[in-house]
Amino acid sequence: MQPRQNIFIPLTRPYFDSEELEEIQKVLDSGWVTQGPKVEEFEDKITEYLGIKHAIAVTNCTSALHLALISVGVKRGDEVLVADFTFPATGHAVLYCGAKPVFIDVDPKTYNIDPNLIEEKITEKTKAIIPVHTFGQLAEMDAIMEIAEEYNLKVIEDAACALGARYKGRYAGTIGDIGCFSFHARKGITTGEGGMVVTNNEKLASKIRNLSVFGMTSAWDKERSDKFIIPEFVDIGYNYKMSDITAAVGVAQLRKLDRIIERKRELAKYWDEKLQEIEFIEPPYVSENVKHIYQSYVALVDKRINRNKLIEILVKKGIQTQIGTYASHIQPVYNSKDKCPNSLEIFNRSLALPMYYVLRKEDIDIVAAHLKRALEDLKCQ
Repeated sequence: MQPRQNIFIPLTRPYFDSEELEEIQKVLDSGWVTQGPKVEEFEDKITEYLGIKHAIAVTNCTSALHLALISVGVKRGDEVLVADFTFPATGHAVLYCGAKPVFIDVDPKTYNIDPNLIEEKITEKTKAIIPVHTFGQLAEMDAIMEIAEEYNLKVIEDAACALGARYKGRYAGTIGDIGCFSFHARKGITTGEGGMVVTNNEKLASKIRNLSVFGMTSAWDKERSDKFIIPEFVDIGYNYKMSDITAAVGVAQLRKLDRIIERKRELAKYWDEKLQEIEFIEPPYVSENVKHIYQSYVALVDKRINRNKLIEILVKKGIQTQIGTYASHIQPVYNSKDKCPNSLEIFNRSLALPMYYVLRKEDIDIVAAHLKRALEDLKCQ
């Protein structure tokens, strides 16, 4: 087919309808717009969905990771093993604790942390491992958990992209000691900004909740008591609490989660078929152990293709694409001496293509036609 001109197809687009407005209106009518009953409802629905005991809603996934690290005792001078191919929020959360992120290279097929490379980076300073479930595909958690148990390390799952994804039937975020989720606009469901920490450990959950509200008793715990209680500030906590307005959007979005996942998996299959017909680009690999939810659909262009130039060509045609994510070890902020060649290559070759609930297969046809032409032009340069 011939590609149409002057059409704009974005990289992503959140899916909202009247349900979000209805939930927000309930909160506005209640007069309780900061952290309160709607946040509690959102947390309860997350625990029910995941089959986990505790969920704490926070401002974003970065704050979720920060609180998770503090709760397991990570402090200045410690080291935390971090999957290298990730948005730098993962490494930043380690820096917030005064600790050092030690970056581990990734499997070139899954883009996830390579368990075979973990043990060589463990030292007496290592306290935790943060596997990242990249773009909605879980890392090889069995191998990671075995290593963590052997070396007495905590596992904090960066499941920012993976709410609803599974590994051997188990939900992302429920396998390690703590799981951290994001509700950013590009994620499967969104509250604009927002995050969630989940765990089966009551002690960790209590610590995280207190730290998220300045180290004090949470608002609704006080409301439930018949006694007048003046809270004590036991820890140096943070103002990381989610508002009821944000949670209202989350409650409505969560009802749509499974429907969104299935639609995106259907679209990913169609993308796979289209890319099989195009030279100089590879569709993403999916492990047989996982249910991928495709927060993003990220392909790899041929080494001979200038990926950045490809992005520029497509945007001029009204098609938004993007890099996959970052090779953390080369970011100046970390001053890292780690070598992660697989991550670096994926960083230079990965291309995120349009993927969202209301994307049509006809839109994919249009993008594919422009993509094929652009790749053919670039191979000759």
